[in-house]
Amino acid sequence: MRMTLQIDKALLKAAREACGAATDEETVRRGLETLLRDAAYQRIRQLRGSEAGAKDTLRRKKLAEAQKTAHERYGKAFQRLAE
Repeated sequence: MRMTLQIDKALLKAAREACGAATDEETVRRGLETLLRDAAYQRIRQLRGSEAGAKDTLRRKKLAEAQKTAHERYGKAFQRLAE
């Protein structure tokens, strides 16, 4: 789509150098894409902690500890299942 925009030359030049774009069109496109990505990220951040009944998710380290503990408790049973 063609559109005429009034953009400050110094601002466009600085943005173009900052993002490494080859053309003014690419600079504007990258800027708009970044703006949309940032807005989506902010919406996701607002949801953080909004689920009151959510259970805590085991992270890798906690999961490994839980698996180790389970293996220590039920090691013989795990070995029989593996056979």
